[in-house]
Amino acid sequence: METEVLAAASEIDFSLWSLFIRATFIVKLVMLMLFAASIWVWAILFQKVVQFRRARSHAASFDRAFWSGEPLDELYDQIGDRPKSASERIFASAMQEWSRSHRDDGGLIAGTQSRIDRTMDVAISKERDRLTSGLTFLATIGSTAPFIGLFGTVWGIKHAFEQIAISGNTNLAVVAPGIAEALLATGIGLVAAIPAVVFYNKLSRDSDRILSSYESFADEFATILSRQLDAA
Repeated sequence: METEVLAAASEIDFSLWSLFIRATFIVKLVMLMLFAASIWVWAILFQKVVQFRRARSHAASFDRAFWSGEPLDELYDQIGDRPKSASERIFASAMQEWSRSHRDDGGLIAGTQSRIDRTMDVAISKERDRLTSGLTFLATIGSTAPFIGLFGTVWGIKHAFEQIAISGNTNLAVVAPGIAEALLATGIGLVAAIPAVVFYNKLSRDSDRILSSYESFADEFATILSRQLDAA
């Protein structure tokens, strides 16, 4: 009897595709959702890697131009009305407020320093939104995907027990396929969640470093403008 059961179980196809095909509609839906989420997680990773690499390159290039000794007015004229990088946008926002703060007689309107600081803070806040876009999704998938997969597993096991009750047979050939299909949902949930958590931590740390460099530049630039204001 045991030999017949093992022989029947060995004839069952336990490939991933076969397990998916034999799963119930709800379990299939859970698997497809988790698979789509996993693809989206990797897409966000590649997009953020390119974005962060470009941001670092542009920041380094702008720093060289800013500290080259070239007059700030000339650098601002070169950037124009449409700055291409985050550093240029922060610099341009401050220079624009600086030019607006001059009166017709050449004097400066009171409160120029505080307005410039607020202007750069707003520009950095916008850059923060750009850098961190998509990270919320990674955090959400990292925290919810295992539970979504567990739901699929519970539903699949429930269906497997129902089939056992209907057939009245509890041998391995009847139990194994249903349990394997159910556990596949949890496996896919972990495949989606683990990279999401790892990528979220890595990308969050990288974005914090880039934003920290923007804030450092803003502080240094504010110090330069403050000296000019005091001299004026």
